[in-house]
Amino acid sequence: MTTPASAARGRSAPFVRLLALCRLLLLLLPCLPFGAEAAGTGTPVKLEPAQRRWLEAHGQWRVGTVLRAPYAQIDGRQGNLYGANVELMEQLAAALNVRLQWQTFQTQEALESALDAGSIDLAPGLGQTPAGLRRWLFSDPYLRVSYLVVGERNGLGSLDLETLRLQEPLAVDVPEAVRDYLRSSYPNLRLEAVGSPQEALQRVLSRQAKYAVLDEAQLGQVAREAELAELAIVGDIGMPQLLRVASRRDWPQLAVIVDAGLQAIPAKTLDQLHRRWLQQPSHARVEQTLGFWRSVGLLLGLLSLICLALLFSLRRQRGRLEEQLLAARREVELRDAAMEELRLAKFSIDHSTVGTLWINWDSRVRYANHMAERMLGYLPGQVIDRPLSDLEPSLSMERWHELWKRVRSGDGGPLGFETEYRRADGSQLPAEVSLGFLRYGEAEYLVVFLGDITERRRALAALQESEAQLQSIAANVPGLVFRLERQSPGSPVEFAFIGEGSEGLVGYPAAVLLQPGFGLLNLVRADDRVHYQRTQAWAFDGCHDWHWQGRFVTRSGEQRWVDIKATARCPADGEVVWDGIVWDISANKRAELALAESRAQLRELSAHLESVREEEKAHIAREVHDELGQVLTGLKLETSMCELSYASLDPGLRERLGNMKRQIAQLFQLVRDVASALRPPILDAGLASAIEWQARRFEERTQIPCLLEVPENLPALADGKAVGLFRILQEALTNIARHAQAHTVELRLEVEGESLCLTIGDDGRGFAVNGERPRSFGLVGMHERALMLNGTLAIDSRPGEGTTLTVRVPLNNPSTLAEAG
Repeated sequence: MTTPASAARGRSAPFVRLLALCRLLLLLLPCLPFGAEAAGTGTPVKLEPAQRRWLEAHGQWRVGTVLRAPYAQIDGRQGNLYGANVELMEQLAAALNVRLQWQTFQTQEALESALDAGSIDLAPGLGQTPAGLRRWLFSDPYLRVSYLVVGERNGLGSLDLETLRLQEPLAVDVPEAVRDYLRSSYPNLRLEAVGSPQEALQRVLSRQAKYAVLDEAQLGQVAREAELAELAIVGDIGMPQLLRVASRRDWPQLAVIVDAGLQAIPAKTLDQLHRRWLQQPSHARVEQTLGFWRSVGLLLGLLSLICLALLFSLRRQRGRLEEQLLAARREVELRDAAMEELRLAKFSIDHSTVGTLWINWDSRVRYANHMAERMLGYLPGQVIDRPLSDLEPSLSMERWHELWKRVRSGDGGPLGFETEYRRADGSQLPAEVSLGFLRYGEAEYLVVFLGDITERRRALAALQESEAQLQSIAANVPGLVFRLERQSPGSPVEFAFIGEGSEGLVGYPAAVLLQPGFGLLNLVRADDRVHYQRTQAWAFDGCHDWHWQGRFVTRSGEQRWVDIKATARCPADGEVVWDGIVWDISANKRAELALAESRAQLRELSAHLESVREEEKAHIAREVHDELGQVLTGLKLETSMCELSYASLDPGLRERLGNMKRQIAQLFQLVRDVASALRPPILDAGLASAIEWQARRFEERTQIPCLLEVPENLPALADGKAVGLFRILQEALTNIARHAQAHTVELRLEVEGESLCLTIGDDGRGFAVNGERPRSFGLVGMHERALMLNGTLAIDSRPGEGTTLTVRVPLNNPSTLAEAG
């Protein structure tokens, strides 16, 4: 049954169709080739010479593509390859003048396998992924394919995915990455994956799903079916697919050339490519009648002529507007640049560290920067319009006009001087003034640059005071103060200053010593000149500090011991200055010689006492061993007799007598240990045997292995020398056990020429040897024992690298201990 509403819709259908065709024509008009923006034309490809040479050497490219509509398809009748990616690559090849060799694949995996095999060079239409970056070099994107939301037409406008309820299903035919994006961005969605775009749309039509999510290209292919005319695009998920040209990674030149070629393709050409291949068509139906198409043809022709005229007029008008807009933009840019420069200049002047005043011809201040206001103690704006005489009371109008004329004429260049300005609180400001002239527009100004020289004057006064103090100190120092200077490397070193204390030290005034060819060298005693010149040359050649001790001969012929110390400084490139002083150390030298003699006597006394102590130790050891040994032997016999006679009478008595016998045995061992500690009997068998015995005892006591190397035939040694070396060995092993934390100890006794060398080494933690005298009593004792033996003791140690102690004593010269013994 036909209703009036349906009849009205039937009568108005041709007009609706005609209106739809007019809208389609208006959409296609921008795609027509007009002017310089027509398809196929664009800017020439800009390549470097090296890139052009590479392109000429590689004139044929192997292009791989996955067969997928509408990007790449094969015509079933003619076998030709067509599609969006094919058309893009053809335009790129024409722009770069290269040949293309196409290879088609059914899957992305097959395409990547061909890349790994080296059979393709590039592939269009790929999306950039982290996994793909390891295989390809990607160009900038040339097509943007949106993921669209399709649903029934409801006239409610665009859809917000966040408003969907959880129970409303959403059919999706998109990659897994897009589904992950939808799950993370819209957790309220219930996604249902389908196998094809048609299935997704059929679910929406059958109301099994509220909406479907497809990419723009898929929708353009399936939306041609008439049954899908009831559906419409209701939204965009906000995550587009960016298509790029991927090239092989081992040809970076190819990626650069492809980018340059894509940039040369006009944006309008890419838009046409997008509309032609990816945009979904209209679903309006048109009656296939001849009369209808004639009417449509006439109407289209008329509309085309009108549109061409309008387009020509609009293009001319747009050209004029673009030129005017470009000129206005340049003018605005120049004005903005000038304003920016002006702001920067004003900011620089306002925040400069130099005070700046602009003074008009009537001597009134027209501008003052922040620094000038702070220097003069005024608040912002208080200096403006003040006469300069308020700031500088000594400035009269006559002198002001003279300064104005002089600076304005430019005679003599910039004018500068020092003066004093008056601050707002009445205090004085020492300032360095520099004057300049400025024309700004039609006005003329005298620019005053102020620099606060308070600190400079204070430093100058301090310098003058310091120089006066230096002169006073140098004149009163009980020595000779001097300064040596060398202007550049290779130039002679000359005295620049000698204090007046020279006359009290050597009898010559400073003026005599400063004469050419005199200096300090003529004061040095002849025997000491070689050492003096050697130390001086070393200091001068390497710019080192100079130190020398020797004897001067004064003007009266008296010999004096002096100490020269000079410190090197480098105030400028190549210039070296030595500041030093000559001290009279004659009294100290006499005391030093007396002290050395006293030390020698003390060392002889110490050697004698050590010899006496060793003799006493030997005597005590014999007494302990013989006397106590006899007593303990008798006590042990008596105890044994008591045990034989009375142990059977009382079981407790047997136990007590057994304890007494064990204690007597322990006492026997203690007596032997004491006797060995005082003087090991093994020393009577020779030093080599004593060292071996001591090494075995050290191993038993500490469980540290000792590697021993002792000569078989050792020359005969005096008893005192053997005892001294043995005591040094005992002290060294004691230190190793207490402090070294060693794993192995090496002992070596060898004859080196006329000397006997004892080396004790360990692989323990070591310590820092700073060259000073040892502070440990053990090390001091070993050092003194070596000196008593007329020998030397050397210690080589570093933290973490162990310690080696070497003792050398002469074989022929009798030692002090030997003589005492």
